[in-house]
Amino acid sequence: MNENNYRRVEQFVNEVEILTGLHHQNLVSLYGCTSRHSRELLLVYEYVPNGTVADHLHGKKAKPGMLPWHIRMNIAIETASALVYLHATDIIHRDVKTTNILLDNHFSVKVGDFGLSRLFPIHVTHISTAPQGTPGYVDPEYHLYYQLTDKSDVFSFGVVLIELISSMPAVDILRKRQDINLSNMAIKKIQNGTLHELVDPTLGFESDFKIRKMINAVAELAFQCLQNSKDVRPSMVEVLERLKDIQSDGTYKCKPEVLDISVDDDITLMKNEPPPSSPDSNIIINFP
Repeated sequence: MNENNYRRVEQFVNEVEILTGLHHQNLVSLYGCTSRHSRELLLVYEYVPNGTVADHLHGKKAKPGMLPWHIRMNIAIETASALVYLHATDIIHRDVKTTNILLDNHFSVKVGDFGLSRLFPIHVTHISTAPQGTPGYVDPEYHLYYQLTDKSDVFSFGVVLIELISSMPAVDILRKRQDINLSNMAIKKIQNGTLHELVDPTLGFESDFKIRKMINAVAELAFQCLQNSKDVRPSMVEVLERLKDIQSDGTYKCKPEVLDISVDDDITLMKNEPPPSSPDSNIIINFP
């Protein structure tokens, strides 16, 4: 091993040591790394047995009615809690998506792949696995500045919220061309007052007033997370606080924001207007 490679391995191991020191009930534990039985360094993670959120929403474990709204709400809160913890330690996840949110046998969340941004810096172009986000979840500003921030995680989390509401994947080429990207479809439906067309019909949106109220509130929050400009997205701390408020009483208070969202060329929001409301939002949103 030449000196340059040795230094790289040493830096990698040092970063692993930092990550093994992170402890949160909703993060997959990283135990360390090993080169045993391999010429490569392998990361050793906690085993989480119940698949991913994607599996249960629209994958191999998906069954109608098997993931009721209260479990989805807990998934949202626990995922947000893990991201708040990471951001407090100056770690940007960079690849928040439902396939990186694992579930244990009690449907508690374990967020995985959270340390790859430290192990594979984005400026190291020769590392093909350097995480730069996944199509359907990527911060729109990344395509302008090629930089991911904590607000990039917020955008990706907004997509996760829409998946929890709809049980649809973030990208589906079998959908209509304008609806291939789930976040674009969700923004349009929220703006047009047709959120009900997006909601998974097994969640009780039409029959249970409290669930309807909560889903509308979560959709409004997701809408805030999906703004094009990172400067007007909430922080993960604010997102977590709002989710807890929604869970406790089915509503939350928010301030009117200046939006900078453009979904398609023909769908834009004027600046200095409050966020468009989803159905029944007069019940849900209280502007001070």
